[in-house]
Parts: sequence; structure tokens; C-alpha cells
Amino acid sequence: MRHISDDERRARLAWRHHLLPETRLDDPAKLTDDLVALHSSDPATVYLSLLVRMASPDVAAIDAALYEDRSLVRLHAMRRTMWVMTRAVARRAHAAATEKLAADERIRTAKALRETADVAEPEAWLADAKQEVVELVAEAGGLDTRTVGGQLPHLVFPVEFGTPRNPATLNAHTKVLQGAGFDGLLVRGRPNGGWTSSEYIWAATEAWLGEAISGADARQAPAELADHYLRRFGPATDTDVRWWFGWTATVARRALADAVAEEVALDGEGTGWLAAGDHANPDPPGPWVRLLPGLDATTMGWKERHWYLDQASIAPLFDRFGNPGPTVWADGRIVGGWVQRADGEIALDLHADLSKRHRALLDGAIDELRAAVGDVVVKPRFPSPNQKALLA
Repeated sequence: MRHISDDERRARLAWRHHLLPETRLDDPAKLTDDLVALHSSDPATVYLSLLVRMASPDVAAIDAALYEDRSLVRLHAMRRTMWVMTRAVARRAHAAATEKLAADERIRTAKALRETADVAEPEAWLADAKQEVVELVAEAGGLDTRTVGGQLPHLVFPVEFGTPRNPATLNAHTKVLQGAGFDGLLVRGRPNGGWTSSEYIWAATEAWLGEAISGADARQAPAELADHYLRRFGPATDTDVRWWFGWTATVARRALADAVAEEVALDGEGTGWLAAGDHANPDPPGPWVRLLPGLDATTMGWKERHWYLDQASIAPLFDRFGNPGPTVWADGRIVGGWVQRADGEIALDLHADLSKRHRALLDGAIDELRAAVGDVVVKPRFPSPNQKALLA
């Protein structure tokens, strides 16, 4: 069995995730595809993740990919999370993960309707309500959640979700829209605001993209996704693969087998998986430093992170739900966090001593980030403990 050291894993990460100056690109769709997908729970993540990897950072180019040529699409997918993906990945993700989530969501929503809203036939009610909102959104060419509620007031009533420990009350039409998103009938269009806004319109999928995202083969799609992920993030462990896609162990094992993934030994006693034939040993990348945003795909790409994240850094850099804040990377390791203050200043929380060379690279990375965002101040959507301390 081939052995891949932590040093090689960090070198792979640097080259494949466009974190070196010579790997930067100005194609948002290509960059996104090379990270498989971008987390979009915080809208700023998508832009910052791309800007720090672009040779000529340009918000307008990202806008064009999302809203003009629509080579990128924002939608609900794996792990009940909002993502930005290329169309091809969106189709695979829908078949490989989201269709199962959609079925689970229908069951959860029907149960909540039955228990808290006294809807006698919740499954039929959901089907009718979904048809109403999809037809309304399609006819209007896109609507935000508030407007849908205003035009369909009979769907606006509170429903209790969550758990007794973490309850949540949502209006029924909001859950209907989310369900239509999981079903692949609706995607997210432009926001009502700038690139840090999360007040997106809903758009009918086929009208927005000119094609559906459903229809991919349910057996082939997981294998293709697993292969894609391993070629960008491999080697990855069983735990990593299951977590990233939200798969059960059975689905993950079958996808890896169908992808003909190769098992390799990792530092320590563990094993991981490589994409078939992915044997090239990358050149040492040399010293590098990058500032990555909260929820960046590189930070979130693995569940088992010991090879690039010290245990002591987890508490200050991650919130209680496991969401990472903005991170400082040096030579394939997380060495601290950062936050943008109200005046645009980048404040740092470093957890490691940096060499003179790395300090110079850090200063350059800060200057590049400030130039890329211009006058925009990015407020943390899921602030980590160290961000709260730096902003106090």
C-alpha cells in the first residue's frame, strides 16, 4: 500500500486549491470546480474564496458567473447546506445526496405541520403548496421569500421545527420554498443587495438555467462525485468522505468502490483514499501564506483535520456548531485567524510564530485581500470566538 505523508498532503492542498501565486486563475467556474463546490451559507464566503484565488480579483467576474452566464448556480444540496456549484456538479449532487435529503425534509415538515399547525393531511397540503409557490415564482421571473408570503398569505403561519433544546419557529411558506429547493425545482438568484447580502430571490430552476438539475443516474452520480472530490482533496479518509457528502457508510463505500478509489496509508496508523491513478507526487511548493474566509472549502474539506489544524486552535477558530471562521494559512497549516474591523483593518490572531519570510508573505496577503474587497466591510455571519474577541 502506498504511503502518503502529511507533508505531501499539504503540498497537494497548496497546488490543487490554487493557494500559490502561480496557480491563480481568473475563471470563477473553473476555480469553483477545482474546489468541487463552495459553501454559501455565508454569501461572502463564495466571493472571498474566489477573490483570494484569482490572478486579477474581480467581483464583477464572479457576479457574471452567478447571474449572467450562470455557469455557477446557488442551491440547497449536501448536508442541508447552501452551496455554489457548476451545473454538472449540481446535477450529480442532486442525485447523489439532495434527493435523499428532500425526502427526509418532506417527512420532517409534514410531521411539524401535523403537530403544530393541525394540518389534517400534511403530505397533500405540502404538495399543493409547493406547486403554488413554484408556479408563482416561475410566472414572476423570481421572487424573494417575503414577497412570496405577501402574495400567498394563506401559506403564512408559524410552524415549530428544531428540537426541544434548540427550537425554531418558521412560517410555513418558508419551509415550502426550502423544500422546493431541495427538490431541485427552485434555485437562488440575485440577492436584494450587494455581494454580502443573503436576501436572494428564488428562481424556477429550468427558467434560470434553461435545464433541470434532476435526472442524473443515482448510481453513477455518487461515484463521479467521489472521484471529483478525491482528485481535489485526496487522500481523504472514510470519515472525511462520509462527512463531506453527508453520506451513510454504505453509500460512501459503494461510491468509492464504483470510483475504483485506491486505499493508501497515511501518517500514523490510518488509511485514506486516492482517486484512481492519482499517483503524482507534487513538487514542494515553497513558503506561502493565504488568508481564507470563514467556511472556505479548504478549511471545511476534511472532517479529520489534525494534519493541518492543531487541537488547541479549534476552540478559538470554530463556533460551537463546528463552523470555522476566517483562517490564516502558512505552508499547508492553519496558523491563526483574522477578522475585518469596521474601518477595513485586518486584525490577526496568530497561533504560531512565523519566520521573517512568512511575516512578509502575510503582509502581502493582507494587502491583496484589502485591495480585492475595496471599501466593502465583511461582517462575520457565523463569528468564531476569536473574531468576537478581536472585534470587542
